[in-house]
Amino acid sequence: MTSTSRRIVMAALLPLALIGLPAAATATTPDRTSPTEARRVDQVPTPVLHWTTCRDTAECATARLPLDYDDPRGATIDVALLRVKARNPAQRVGSVFVNPGGPGDSARDFAALVPQVVSPAVLDKFDIVGVDPRGVGGSQQIRCFATAAEQARAEAPFNAVPVPDTPAEQRAWIGAGQALGRGCSTTGRQVTSAMSTTEDARDMDVLRRAVGDDKLTFVGESFGSYLGQVYANMFPDRVRAVALDGIVDPLGFVGTPATANVPVFERIGAGAASYRALHELLQRCQQAQCSFAAPDTQARFDRLADQLRAHPLRLTSTTTYTYANLIRHTEQWLHDPDGYLGLFADLTDLAQLTGPGGGGPDHDAVVQRFLARHPAPPPVSGYDNHYEAFSGKGCTDALHAADATSWPAAADRSTKYFGAYYSWLSVQCARNTWTAQDEDVYRGPFDRRTAAPVLLVGNLWDPATSYDSAVKVARLLPNSRLVSSDSWGHQALTTSACVDKAVYDYLIDPSTPAPKITTCRGDVQPFEPVSAR
Repeated sequence: MTSTSRRIVMAALLPLALIGLPAAATATTPDRTSPTEARRVDQVPTPVLHWTTCRDTAECATARLPLDYDDPRGATIDVALLRVKARNPAQRVGSVFVNPGGPGDSARDFAALVPQVVSPAVLDKFDIVGVDPRGVGGSQQIRCFATAAEQARAEAPFNAVPVPDTPAEQRAWIGAGQALGRGCSTTGRQVTSAMSTTEDARDMDVLRRAVGDDKLTFVGESFGSYLGQVYANMFPDRVRAVALDGIVDPLGFVGTPATANVPVFERIGAGAASYRALHELLQRCQQAQCSFAAPDTQARFDRLADQLRAHPLRLTSTTTYTYANLIRHTEQWLHDPDGYLGLFADLTDLAQLTGPGGGGPDHDAVVQRFLARHPAPPPVSGYDNHYEAFSGKGCTDALHAADATSWPAAADRSTKYFGAYYSWLSVQCARNTWTAQDEDVYRGPFDRRTAAPVLLVGNLWDPATSYDSAVKVARLLPNSRLVSSDSWGHQALTTSACVDKAVYDYLIDPSTPAPKITTCRGDVQPFEPVSAR
């Protein structure tokens, strides 16, 4: 480990009192759900869920809920659930609601996979429940275009390049963002204006009643951590256990009029977190003398990036590799605890292919090896609303710049390499094109005292949701605990036996006294021998 990384790790593992967090929790009365919010959800009759077998080992149901909780007898929306029942009914405690984030990923798909990785003790005692958010998956979907062909034409620039780098590419992305924003605010307006995370939190409170739980038990990962924070602050006295991993900074995410011109993912530090993780990997590669090592490995990466930006690499007659491809692939590798293996295989091959002689007599073999790590995605058939679902959450929940034409300047001001990648993800959210909004979207406060402690998991080397965000949220929530882990990849659950134990023990008994901070170590440490893990 480099001296820089040692300092970062030591700072991360200091007692919370030394980094500005309360030294101890006090037993005080939790904040209460506001009368207005209680009236909104409590006036909705408890849905009767008709469960049917699905996916062989699970059960599925659909609930019909108010489209607008201010009008509970008006229009409705269908919300889809999946549950995996507790293995030992005699020991059953209740349900754990789960959400993987995205935003816009299917919680039902996630819940179906949870039994493959979760502790048997949790599976014995809890039903695992995934609720597809509004607009997503099996719930009533957001659909911003009349046909799949119209959607494909509008979104084509997003699929043409992973990051718009040239002025022409940027103009194309701006046009696509405007088309998507207008489509979701007209054709898709009914669902779009009712699919904020606020509405998902209300749905979850009603469905908590429907599965028979007095209070909510929830695990949220990545953007799912934002759903957990919204619920905990809207319904603080209805929290049994809320465990959040891959923490989104809610204040940065929501933004203010003063920060609206900063793209939302740059506000929450995603670009900076990615750069920090990459820099640390390059330092460790240099120390370990990995295949891409150089006297200054960071400088070698910088030169490769500059070279690809100036002269894209022709791999085959139909495939050209660009600077934008490098940034996207690097970001993807950073999301995986073992991704450093693929990253440095990529960088080594690219250095050879861009060097004198273009790889020499091994050129074709190197190209084939490289392409095998990046197979073409399967073709999309029919209407795929995943990007619309992703947009429907972020564009509705947060404050954004007024006009899409401001994105090039904002991306130029962003963090090196990854700031532009993340900045352009929200170009469709410009206020003058994405006009469909939820009039009572929740944007704070985020410092309510909950009935039970909220457990936060911060991953020191997370490339998407900064560790700093976990510390900020631990400072905000007066009744919280922080698990700090020097794990790699996006999120820490399943990357550290220590993290897993802390989370699973908490879910089973959230009232057990726990330290304000628990320090863990990731099971995978890049360039460390397996025998040392």
